[in-house]
Order: sequence, then C-alpha cells, then structure tokens
Amino acid sequence: MIQSVPEGPQFDSNVYLPKPGRIVECFDMTAKEKFFLVELEKPLGHRPGQFVMVSVWGVGEAPISVSSGPRGDNRLEMVIRKAGRLTRVLHDFGIGDEIGIRGPYGSGFDLTDFHGRDVLFIAGGLGLVPLRSLIATVVGQANSYGKITLISGCRTPAEELFRDELKAWSQVQGVTVIRLVDRTDKMPWKFNVGLVTDPIPDLNLDPDRTVVALCGPPVMYKFVIISLSAKQVPEDRIFVDLERRMKCGIGKCGHCQINETYCCRDGPVFRLSDLAGRPEALQ
Repeated sequence: MIQSVPEGPQFDSNVYLPKPGRIVECFDMTAKEKFFLVELEKPLGHRPGQFVMVSVWGVGEAPISVSSGPRGDNRLEMVIRKAGRLTRVLHDFGIGDEIGIRGPYGSGFDLTDFHGRDVLFIAGGLGLVPLRSLIATVVGQANSYGKITLISGCRTPAEELFRDELKAWSQVQGVTVIRLVDRTDKMPWKFNVGLVTDPIPDLNLDPDRTVVALCGPPVMYKFVIISLSAKQVPEDRIFVDLERRMKCGIGKCGHCQINETYCCRDGPVFRLSDLAGRPEALQ
C-alpha cells in the first residue's frame, strides 16, 4: 500500500521570484559602504529588523538588512558593504538601475516589547544599519518611551555611518547618543575613543524598566552581555540581531541553522533568554 508523505512547510509559489526594484538614490557612505534608496512596485510592509534578499540577474543574490523603518510609501533604504561578487556589482550600479527584491523575511522587532520602557541601543560597526530601522521608529515616537540611549561604535571616524542622523537623534529631547571609535587614526574626532562596552558601567539603568537592542560583530556580544548582566538587565529584555547569519531567507538551505533553530525563519532578532544553551549563536 502506498502511504502518503507528510507535507512540509508550504510557501507561496512565488517565494523564490524576486520583484523588481529601481534605484532612485545612491551614494558612498564610506570607502566600503554604499547607501541605496530603492523604489518597489508596492510597499514592502516590513517591521524593524527584517531583511530582504537582493539579487542581480546573472550574478546572484544576498541577504541585506532593511535600514529604513516602516514607511507608507513603496521605498526601502539599504546600506550595502562591498564584500563579495554580488556586492561589488551593486556598488557599480547607479540611479535608474534595476535590482531584484524578495521578502521581507525574518521576525524583526516587536515594538510592544519596547513601548513605555527605557530603551538602550548598542550598535557596533555595520550593526547600526539594521538597528537604524528600529532606532528611527523609536526616536520618531520618543514620547511613547522612557529614556532612549544609543551607544554607537566603529573602528575609525572614516567608518562611521549616518553621521547626520546620529547628530539629529542626539538633539531629540529624552535621547542620549554616545559615539565612539576604537582609534582616531589622527583624524579629527570630538567624541569618545574606546569600545562600545566602555560607557555601560556609567549608565544610570533601571533594570526593571530597561529593554536593550544590540547588533554588531560577534566578538562584541560576549562583552556587552557581561556588562549588561552586571547592571542586572534581565535576559528576556535583551534583544540581539543576528543578521550576519542570514542566508536564503526561508529556512531551506540550512546554513543559518543553530540546532533546531533557523535564524532566517525564527530570527534574526532573538531574546537573549531564548538563546540559552546555544553559545554558538553569538559567535
């Protein structure tokens, strides 16, 4: 007797089909990062922290974080680092060129976890790009939150992203922005020199009302978490964005898998408490 085979996860038949997007603005932010404003056929409908798959016909595709918060039009903002074949091609693209977009994918941040609380953002290097979608949303509705603090660090002044926005956010009532670099390389710099962990011990955090969102290189997580633990911030109110682990977007290739968890399907945003027993997730 032929037995039926249990069906696996069902996806939209068009899940693998990119939708066209047209570049309407782009410019170099640093020597490695380029900003893109892309116009889609219809609104993306994303939440902060989600990502899309960006493709170029005949070249390939890659997961890219959406850097803009939810917006009412059909445009999205991304910052793409030149790091491989596809991204090198994208860095040669300009206004009017067309790329493929599929998504959005991933869990993203749930704003109800942040409403009414003190919010601490910790961004290291390119981690400011995916966190910007949440930062801009929270700062834009600052009256709905308590104290808002952003610690933003990078290696040198030349690598700092969104300088104008960091300045603008710091001028919003109730918002504190702490900017750091690892080293100045003898470049003009009037802010702090050090690591993103350095300011944490001096922060006046109320562990009963503080929620944290952090994103950056893997080496950052261990030491930030140690510093937050010393401030008694509960692990279920620390959210980590593992955007570096994103691969296919729908949990089919398995390259983002951590035990039974698929980062691109169940993440990339996780409560730290949900990663207990999975130290490899933060490595």
